[in-house]
Amino acid sequence: MNTVVVASSAQDAEAVEAVKQHHAEMAGTLAALAGRLLTAADADAASRAREALVTWARSDLVPHAEAEESALYPLAHADTRGRLLVEAMIAEHRLLTSLLQQLAAASDQVSAAATAQALSVLFESHLAKENDQILPLLAKRSDVALMDVLGGLHELLGGHDGHAHDGHAGPEHAHGHGHPHGDAEGPAGGCGSGSHSCACGESDAGELPELDARVVPHAIRHATVFGALDAVRPGGGMVLVAPHDPLPLLSQIEARNPGVFTTEYLERGPEAWRIRFLRAS
Repeated sequence: MNTVVVASSAQDAEAVEAVKQHHAEMAGTLAALAGRLLTAADADAASRAREALVTWARSDLVPHAEAEESALYPLAHADTRGRLLVEAMIAEHRLLTSLLQQLAAASDQVSAAATAQALSVLFESHLAKENDQILPLLAKRSDVALMDVLGGLHELLGGHDGHAHDGHAGPEHAHGHGHPHGDAEGPAGGCGSGSHSCACGESDAGELPELDARVVPHAIRHATVFGALDAVRPGGGMVLVAPHDPLPLLSQIEARNPGVFTTEYLERGPEAWRIRFLRAS
């Protein structure tokens, strides 16, 4: 659902959109990390995928939840229209934390993958309620200046450098802010067509995690792709399925992460465009 938020000021409307974009990036990252665990080929790969997911959740998801409880939720709880919802959202934070603990302690790959999937589904549902109910409630209040409340909290608005996954630091970038647009041709290259065996560490495109952007609301589609790409480990990759030739998106990705990803078209329409992204080792 893509709710149009009516805000009491242009600044608050901007703050709401920044939070929603950061939410989309986080959801994309979590979905990609959970997907990597789900498709791990062996116990070692599953262990690395689980470690990457737990590390990200502790460094991004948990601080985000804590920032919400300190900055957003008290304001919404003070409004009788949001009181019960906030109490339910805090309960979901506790459930997210419990799932994270279960994931870290899982004794086998199947349990870890199931817990990671549950974590991803719950987090996506949780963010939808924040986007569609909490933020609109606060944005309409003339006595609440969301930009002032959120301005210094990078956990809510983004704007911090990429975090490490699998022990490698991600590229520096700004979350939740505008990126260059344009229709110039995106980065080209890749490891050749069809099956390949190269430094990317994958044996075939069919084994790469796949993000179908066609099912993602248009307003958060690019941010979701950015988040998913943030989760791609050095030497790894993913396949993006788009509803059209995503040339502006490819330009944004290259501007955001210069030289980090090579791309290869696996399918060029008319119903879907499939593009393989490979991250430099």
